[in-house]
Amino acid sequence: MATTAGTLESPVTSTEWNRDFWQVRPIGTLPHTGRVSTPTPLLDPGSTAPAPSDGTRVIRIAIVDDHALFRDGTVYVLEGEPDLEVVGQAGSGTEGLALISRVAPDVAIVDVNLPDLSGLELARKAVERDPGVRILIVSAYDDYAYVTEALEIGVGGYLLKTASGRELVDAVHAVADGVFVLDRAVSSRLARRGRPNVAGGGPDQLTPRELDVLGLLARGLSNKQIAHELVLGLRTVESHVSNVLAKLGVTSRTEAVLFALEHRLVPPGGEHAESRNPR
Repeated sequence: MATTAGTLESPVTSTEWNRDFWQVRPIGTLPHTGRVSTPTPLLDPGSTAPAPSDGTRVIRIAIVDDHALFRDGTVYVLEGEPDLEVVGQAGSGTEGLALISRVAPDVAIVDVNLPDLSGLELARKAVERDPGVRILIVSAYDDYAYVTEALEIGVGGYLLKTASGRELVDAVHAVADGVFVLDRAVSSRLARRGRPNVAGGGPDQLTPRELDVLGLLARGLSNKQIAHELVLGLRTVESHVSNVLAKLGVTSRTEAVLFALEHRLVPPGGEHAESRNPR
């Protein structure tokens, strides 16, 4: 049964809303991805970016949010990019789940607070149906319980609605590439909430293979997927995961992922871990 998140905290009020959200602007490097942004001009309202002519793949996106203004603004930002295409929109959780099943987007942008079915329940059901689905949560809330539950479900990223248009574009690219994205404000808050106790260990005690496993955990891969990625047996992976948790002094995969993000142990730019012989 899904864990019910606690009371919503820190909603983005109208006075806190980032006025640059509807603009595409350079922001430097997206946290934890190493991807460097570049300025991209907005298109005239109602127009769409030309399709890439160089064979670049187009990332197909579904948007699930109950606010039409947010959906329209998100479409406006995303379709200013030649390699991004919005293939569907939904205004509720149930409609969103059906949309994702029907159009099979490369990335689904999903709000947490949806009518009839929460964004996290939608994500859970979508991942159960297709473990390869990539969901980017974009929410007005940085509630600890919601963020940690999203990580446990295996979403591709968690971004706040205070993000700029460029941050959203970069996050979509990153998630489509299999790179986990966590909003910097969310990451900082989680780190302040409770840092792992590493008195008896730490990242320096991790072997190269355990660092590989930790990086893949941060990408949201299951033990079975990690075994396939590193060409290892499932029991060997389970042993590595247990060792990682013990050495970091944490008790869950989520805490391990947060530790990896905070200490920049995840390879920059979403590089895949190499298949090396375990040490």
